[in-house]
Amino acid sequence: MTETLNNISLWFEQYPQWQLAASLSAILLLSWLGNFIVKRILVAGIVRVLKSTSLSSHHLIKDFSFISRLANIVPALIISTGIKLVPGLSASLVTVVVNVCNAFVILTIALAIANILNLVNSVYEQRPDAKTKPIKGYIQVITIAIYAITLILIIAALFDRSPLILLSGLGAMAAVLMLIFQDTILSLVASVQISSNDVLRVGDWVEMPQLNADGDVIDIALHTVKIQNWDKTITTIPTRRFMTDPFKNWRGMQESGGRRIKRSIMLDQQSVHFLDQEQISRLGRFRLLQDYLPAKQQEIDDWNQQLAEQGKEPVNTRRITNLGSFRAYVLHYLKNHAGIHQHMTTMVRQLAPGSDGLPLELYCFTNTTAWLDYEGIQSDIFDHLLSILPEFGLRVYQHPSGMDVRSLVRTLTPTESSGKGTQ
Repeated sequence: MTETLNNISLWFEQYPQWQLAASLSAILLLSWLGNFIVKRILVAGIVRVLKSTSLSSHHLIKDFSFISRLANIVPALIISTGIKLVPGLSASLVTVVVNVCNAFVILTIALAIANILNLVNSVYEQRPDAKTKPIKGYIQVITIAIYAITLILIIAALFDRSPLILLSGLGAMAAVLMLIFQDTILSLVASVQISSNDVLRVGDWVEMPQLNADGDVIDIALHTVKIQNWDKTITTIPTRRFMTDPFKNWRGMQESGGRRIKRSIMLDQQSVHFLDQEQISRLGRFRLLQDYLPAKQQEIDDWNQQLAEQGKEPVNTRRITNLGSFRAYVLHYLKNHAGIHQHMTTMVRQLAPGSDGLPLELYCFTNTTAWLDYEGIQSDIFDHLLSILPEFGLRVYQHPSGMDVRSLVRTLTPTESSGKGTQ
């Protein structure tokens, strides 16, 4: 065995290039083997143990990536140690490889610490008071500080210099860099915040009235965000404005699967009245009121019976109104409409009456977020309701138009002419 090893050693001395290739191959093989053992055995076992704990019920397994990140340190350490033992390599090349490995280890540790901080924030968000006392902002500040320190350490490791030398030079350059690259630094910070907080994505529908922007995001760059408005114009907004100015992002609506309808019908208050028995019987023909009217009448009769002698006067009793019946009809109509999302809020309510009439507001959500389909569903609903209003004895309120004035003039003109003739 010893003789064989000596022969191999002598052969490698005759062919140093093969010795170099074999040594490098051995280092790469050992690093791969070390990475395989750590990740496939040690890390897999740790993750399996964590899945059996209470953390798995909080869907936090995805935040355990710091374990696999730390496992990447093993092959880097093997390479940085083994490269020094390879004969025939220049000292400068060995130094470069060692420095790169050290920089990689520093970066890996920093990323692992950032993952741990995210895990801490995810665990904290499970607390009942997390919404009122969030720590996400503090976590982000600590993360930025770690990345800044990591950048200095990586540069120091690559150039094989002390970090203190870099810090002394940065102090003198900070003011100049802040002045020259002010916009770039602000935009960079805004871009990091937008990305980390998931504030904006390409394809989002955003609305920013103060900058005349209302449309889809088509590009997010370091300095600018481009928005294609609905009129096909393009608005370019500085990236930092999305962190300093208020804006509306409609992504939540698009992801929810429903888009809100919130619109009112203005009713003439003078058309509101009680229903007599004949009108109740006529409205009983409506399929959507066949359950409501008997139930409502029974409720009113039970309440009126408690009035005893006072119930003989109609003014003291409760009675069914045409407005209440119409409101019930609209609600049942929405609950039976194929285009309305039945798992979201559906409501028909009266708002405060004013000089423009009594607003009857429809509050519901369509089961589609497509713009054309949404507008079609909304228009069909109000087409039907405006057309069926007279069946309930109600009128839509609107200000007098030119046609109303002409009709009034035509009505009054014969009377005035006949009056002059009698004089």
